[in-house]
Amino acid sequence: MLTKELLSEYIDAGAAKIKADMVIIGGTLVNVNTEEYYPANVAIYKKRLIAVDSDIKDYIGENTRIIDATDKYLVPGLIDCHIHVECSKMSMTRFAQAVVPHGTTSIVTGFDEYISVIGVDGLKDIFKEVDQSPLKVFWGLPYRTPYTIPKSTIAYDVTSEDHEKYQRDPRCWGVWETVREAVQTKDSTTLDALTLARNNHQAIFGCSPMARGKELNEFLMSGVRVDHESYDHQEFLEKARKGVHVVIRESAVTKFLKENIRAITEGASGVRRHTSFCSDDVNARGILEHGHIDHMVRIAINAGVSPMAAIQMATINAAEAYKIDDYVGSITPGKDADILLIDQPGTFNVETVISKGEIITLNHKNEFNYQVPTRNAELSKTVKHPLMKADDFKYCVPVNEGTAKVETINSIGPFVRKRKDVTLDIKDGVIEPSVEKDVAVVSVIERYGINQNQSKGFISGWSFKKGAIATTASPDDNNIVVAGVNYEDMALAVNALIEKQGGQVVVVDGQVVSFLPLPVAGIVSDLEPEKLAEQERELEEAAKAIGSDLPDPIFYLSFLPITAIPDLAITDGGAVDYTKLAYFDPILKLEEK
Repeated sequence: MLTKELLSEYIDAGAAKIKADMVIIGGTLVNVNTEEYYPANVAIYKKRLIAVDSDIKDYIGENTRIIDATDKYLVPGLIDCHIHVECSKMSMTRFAQAVVPHGTTSIVTGFDEYISVIGVDGLKDIFKEVDQSPLKVFWGLPYRTPYTIPKSTIAYDVTSEDHEKYQRDPRCWGVWETVREAVQTKDSTTLDALTLARNNHQAIFGCSPMARGKELNEFLMSGVRVDHESYDHQEFLEKARKGVHVVIRESAVTKFLKENIRAITEGASGVRRHTSFCSDDVNARGILEHGHIDHMVRIAINAGVSPMAAIQMATINAAEAYKIDDYVGSITPGKDADILLIDQPGTFNVETVISKGEIITLNHKNEFNYQVPTRNAELSKTVKHPLMKADDFKYCVPVNEGTAKVETINSIGPFVRKRKDVTLDIKDGVIEPSVEKDVAVVSVIERYGINQNQSKGFISGWSFKKGAIATTASPDDNNIVVAGVNYEDMALAVNALIEKQGGQVVVVDGQVVSFLPLPVAGIVSDLEPEKLAEQERELEEAAKAIGSDLPDPIFYLSFLPITAIPDLAITDGGAVDYTKLAYFDPILKLEEK
């Protein structure tokens, strides 16, 4: 927190009346403000940049640490414009450990997954964890929770009163991920949040996949200034033309960069200064194998974007879009000391990372001690549901023997789910899943001890041959989601999650064959990134071994409750038709033999 006394010190440090804590000499500055490359030296005092000049000898004292940047380029710390950290399954400490060495020094997030479990006030421990890490967080309070329409069950609903309180909080930088459906329906809490934000001059972050024409115009009247969800470059370009700062998403299974970047390389080159990057739904494996925002910079360059433009997308563009450019986004006096030393702009290999004025990695070697905090009971005991039986997952109907025509949720991509009608057999009053017809049973179970809601439905496109999979990490409400073709295995999977207080699991023939514990709020782990990645690979292989040929079956499963993904979803309240924003009955027709 800036004080009058500290501001006075900064002013004196800028005048070289106080010597710098650290200087970087001999490097070439990538000036993202003026699009120039030129030699420059940098001085840092108490986590702030105080000088960026050719001559900084007056800033160097006997205790000043000197970093030699000869033959290196100086780049601002990278910014991830939209990330649900919790969906990475890494705690804040471990996420920082994964991404900061790759040059990401700031993220924009809503902590909405945590809020669904522990409430807004429960974030105090998460913010303490952030403060101890080398990663800065610019937080936006979700416009409301839950996001689902109709409303699903979560532990805490964000209210209008929360916005009155927290929009004034110094940690709050805007309204997080306002979805088009909430604007379209003129949800009262949403309108309260947006009205307050406009009057407080707070940024409004948006999410409007596949919005075009009048639908997009309707959405933009809410005051949304950024959007991170465009499925193709035409949609991307239309949003840019209508004044939206467009964010390109590239993550574990949502790989939109090569398509979206065409709006710049094949469309309007001017869009490049109104574009930034995000890794929404990235995982440990992806970061360790490819990198983070640095990876997106390299992809953009390889796609034909100039190195300067790609670096601007990862830095100053993002900072300006989210109104955080007073603090981050460029290497200029008065900004936070977040600096990368890279080999050269065209290849963009991050070698040294300075974040919050501290050296985190030096020539690829870690210099920061990542310490996981002690977790309290509020975060570690969040699954509150009695154990379940196989019969709990049977879809019972008032026909003993016959057939049922059902509407399945057919997954044809990570963010595309369409209707598929299939006729299934009824045996002893139960609609049976079918391996031959590629239909599994899915169920969502409320886990907060509020109402014990349980929904049932059918999914296709998964190619299950046996067993079951389940997860407690399932945005946006993080209830238990289970799918399978064997009722006993489904019950065992769910009970394993209840007993272990959260995780992801694969069960085959009455045996737990793979289990990833997620003990922190039932959604994240304190495992080091390398260990988590190893367990993720084991889990994915186990899920594929039961027959699924989806790229990441657990990921697809966890996203089934998101009602903002076209066209179908399922929550603890029931199966949902996105196009109608209403529940639907999966049973279309019953015929008795």
